[in-house]
Amino acid sequence: MSTQTAQPFTATVLGSPRIGPRRELKRATESYWAGRIGQDELKKVAAGLRRDTWAQLAAAGLDSVPVNTFSYYDQMLDTAVLLGALPARVGEVADELDRYFAAARGNAEIAPLEMTKWFDTNYHYIVPEIGPDTKFALNPAKVLAELNEAQAQGIPARPVIIGPLTFLLLSKAVDDAPAPVVRLDELTDVYGELLAKLADAGAEWVQIDEPVLVTDISADAPALAEQVYNRLGALSHRPSIFVATYFGDPGAGLAALARTPVEAIGVDLVYGSVASVVAAPELASKTLVAGVVDGHNIWRSDLQSALAKLASLLGSVGSLAVGTSCSLLHVPYSLEPETGLDDALRSWLAFGAEKVTEVAALARALKEGREAIADAIAASNAAVASRKSDPRLNNADVRGRIAAITTAGANRGSAAARRAAQDERLHLPPLPTTTIGSFPQTVDIRKARASLVAGEIDEAEYTRRMKAEIADVIKLQENLGLDVLVHGEPERNDMVQYFAEQLDGFFATANGWVQSYGSRCVRPPVLFGDVSRPHAMTVEWATYAQSLTDKPVKGMLTGPVTILAWSFVRDDQPMADTADQVALAIRDETVDLEAAGIAVIQVDEPALRELLPLRQVDQQSYLDWAVGAFRLSTSGVQDATQIHTHLCYSEFGEVIGAIADLDADVTSIEAARSHMEVLDDLNAIGFAGGVGPGVYDIHSPRVPSTGEMAASLREALEAVPAQRLWVNPDCGLKTRKTDEVTASLANLVAAAKDARTGL
Repeated sequence: MSTQTAQPFTATVLGSPRIGPRRELKRATESYWAGRIGQDELKKVAAGLRRDTWAQLAAAGLDSVPVNTFSYYDQMLDTAVLLGALPARVGEVADELDRYFAAARGNAEIAPLEMTKWFDTNYHYIVPEIGPDTKFALNPAKVLAELNEAQAQGIPARPVIIGPLTFLLLSKAVDDAPAPVVRLDELTDVYGELLAKLADAGAEWVQIDEPVLVTDISADAPALAEQVYNRLGALSHRPSIFVATYFGDPGAGLAALARTPVEAIGVDLVYGSVASVVAAPELASKTLVAGVVDGHNIWRSDLQSALAKLASLLGSVGSLAVGTSCSLLHVPYSLEPETGLDDALRSWLAFGAEKVTEVAALARALKEGREAIADAIAASNAAVASRKSDPRLNNADVRGRIAAITTAGANRGSAAARRAAQDERLHLPPLPTTTIGSFPQTVDIRKARASLVAGEIDEAEYTRRMKAEIADVIKLQENLGLDVLVHGEPERNDMVQYFAEQLDGFFATANGWVQSYGSRCVRPPVLFGDVSRPHAMTVEWATYAQSLTDKPVKGMLTGPVTILAWSFVRDDQPMADTADQVALAIRDETVDLEAAGIAVIQVDEPALRELLPLRQVDQQSYLDWAVGAFRLSTSGVQDATQIHTHLCYSEFGEVIGAIADLDADVTSIEAARSHMEVLDDLNAIGFAGGVGPGVYDIHSPRVPSTGEMAASLREALEAVPAQRLWVNPDCGLKTRKTDEVTASLANLVAAAKDARTGL
């Protein structure tokens, strides 16, 4: 394919959801893992989802449709397969798909690759491992097959791949290998081979994603990008290249890309800046894919404002295409199933299908004039006006209470005073054992929840069944010998949605599923107004569990930052203000739990790192308000009440100081996959609180041995004195099976007992 034959496109999205509108891929994948269906059936479901997605995007008016955005688990893992970069340990698995899943989630013999957050989203990606023995070798079967499928369907297909710079900068060096980015030249050659094969297969355009350019992950990233795309752009046999950046402003990276021979560049103009586009004169010969429709949040576009933004770019670029700010992977499929919305709230929202419609409408207005979409602009204007005047967006009582507490200072007693009061109250052994909160969501629990929703049982029967499950979980923990127990959270569908359903200012969707990782899907609630707590949310369940045992039972709450991170948050006020409103609601709950006799309260903040701005210049301001919100939520209790928090699956180094500033009494933190690396970071800043580094990875179905966990504990004891060390899994146990959990926790307790004998 000659690059001269590719025509500029006018309307596209950077990617699309892949789990299925009714989570068809999740169910098929988990059925395959469980042995209930074979590969043929799984692949049939996947092919149907791809076919339907492409057809819908084309029918909506997109003249360039992304393909190869489908994944059985994760696009970074797919890229590792594409480049021949899977670790040697999974090579023992003969079947290709099973090898892929072994890398993603492990098996009884093979440890999985690490997993962490994708930029500032709640999506998790698999971290490729690049070692001295990693030999890049092109394996383009998947991308070529999906391109062929789409072409046979008559789709204007544009293959999408993660770029070489992003792939290497997000990968992990192993076995004393240098930083993966030193292999950029070598990998660029492999991408050149791929471009030639895509051209041979008839691809006119290829999208290469380089979101690292909107971060400070490497000061050299702009120069390296220019180097890579000068080389790829100079190839004589390739498709036209569209380099996509997203999640923010590419800064110097935009000018660097504009100086290369690539034909199109994508810029996020929701979270980025029009000024940087206007300031790059080299764009006068490029197609700019303007991301003016938000792919990261669910608010309806202000079409009038978006059109004005597009119009301001017309004289600065060669041609202008309308796109989303990022892939629609991060939003639900459609508003259509949401029958519980009031008319005003519905008018403010746009999910995936509605955002595609917005892209097509804006592209039409650019071509035919704004009169062509006059009705859509009028509806958009009405929604904007309605949202500004709705009384649910301004609660004077909530705002006044926050002002009063923050003025007085949201602080507890000194760490030493708290520790003494808690030791006297709790009487825990050295290396106390606990879990993070949730226990397996069994078939019986799910059936009970479905029966309640369907009206087949009433609230009283549902409560009876949940209390029976809590009693079983308490008995199991006592039999295992755990020291601080949890009630298991059977009544909770999700650690954020559960609270959102009980707080004013939120709307919980009926079918707004998005992918978190692999087959794990969540329904982020919509935080649309001022937040308040009309009643206690967890006290009944916690006090019932505590009544069944003499051991302390933790009250389990989700922290304000995590509730924000895992919700679709209002964009009409500073996020710091919204965080304080959620924090006030959680504070009220901690006070009620304490009054009910709960001695240990865990306020989880696994998403603390997730919301960290991608540019360093913005990070301290975020950390200040995030820490402030946590302290607001936890400072209402007495010193003798022990406050725990939990963090997981992030790169913690960048927020390590903030973790200490949270001032929790005990911090449990993911450490198993990263081999306790986080403890060195904590020690480097003089962290002096209790810490529970996870001694086994709950995202894998394998049961780690007592010896394996004892080895992790020995590593931890080298970094943390025994009087501050807790023993726990990496994360909650809701996704695991009961037999896996029972065996793993038995080994955990045995490992802790062995470690105590050496103290």
